[in-house]
Amino acid sequence: MARLMPMHVMIDPAGDIRAIGPTLQKMRPSEQMVGRKFLDVFAPRRPRNVSTLEQLLMAEGERLQLSFRQPPQTDLKGLIIHLGDDIGALVNLSFGISVVDAVADYGLTVGDFAITDLTVEMLYLVEAKTAVMDESHKLNQRLQGAKNEAEEQAFTDTLTGLKNRRAMDHQLIQLIDDGRPFALMHLDLDYFKKVNDTYGHAAGDHVLQHVARVLVDETRSTDTIVRAGGDEFVLIFEGLIDTKRLNAIAYRIIAKLEQPITFNSHPCEISASIGTTISSSYDAPEIEKMLYDADAALYASKRAGRARATIAGDWHLSDERERPETPR
Repeated sequence: MARLMPMHVMIDPAGDIRAIGPTLQKMRPSEQMVGRKFLDVFAPRRPRNVSTLEQLLMAEGERLQLSFRQPPQTDLKGLIIHLGDDIGALVNLSFGISVVDAVADYGLTVGDFAITDLTVEMLYLVEAKTAVMDESHKLNQRLQGAKNEAEEQAFTDTLTGLKNRRAMDHQLIQLIDDGRPFALMHLDLDYFKKVNDTYGHAAGDHVLQHVARVLVDETRSTDTIVRAGGDEFVLIFEGLIDTKRLNAIAYRIIAKLEQPITFNSHPCEISASIGTTISSSYDAPEIEKMLYDADAALYASKRAGRARATIAGDWHLSDERERPETPR
């Protein structure tokens, strides 16, 4: 009986539980069900308004719907068979569609079900589906991670770890499309070529990495720092268009960069020239125009003796699109 119907309940003529299957007992390990009234342990949902065994037996041959009266109030389905007035009745229970929750709530395994129970097949299907879904979720996470990493690499300068020109274009397009105010600062290193020529490209790379750290340290976490190429950098300050504050930042950066950078015991001395423009200076900001004006302001700084910062508009910008011939 226990193997064929591990969720059976034997009821005597008085309505008391005489025996239960092992799976039912596993579901209520601390609850003594044998000897109690069947209707004190189980609450019939269908048929309704049942208060005696005689009323329950009137549903013989029909599907019963019950639940435990005490939590967890797992839904159960069953069938009752009258065994005779002097023996009582037999109720055989199962979970139906609540099987998945029951397995989780009670820690049931395949061994807690009859071999012929279709629930076992359902459990196999649920386990297989769960395994497939878990693997699919893990695969999606790996793919998303790989995508995010690829996108980050596509927007990152490999030498300095700063954003690259592609990331700069993406950020500027977003700012302009959203109508958000911002400043664009173009920085070019002074005397960098001398470092490369004197100590080699390894020294130059070391200096560029040092410059990147200075730029990150001297700006906000919300600012975008770009290595635009070679020894040129672009800084994008979202929401900051106060030219006095921008100039203060620029000269603070210049002062930091003028401190000697040691490479293999050799002092590498550089400086920087800076040009800045702000989006509010334009009726309709355009990336190419703003970059040109910042670049022109930068070269005005170089012509003025280097190690300077210039705001576009503070001097006469030539209409010519040719860069000044001032050496770097």
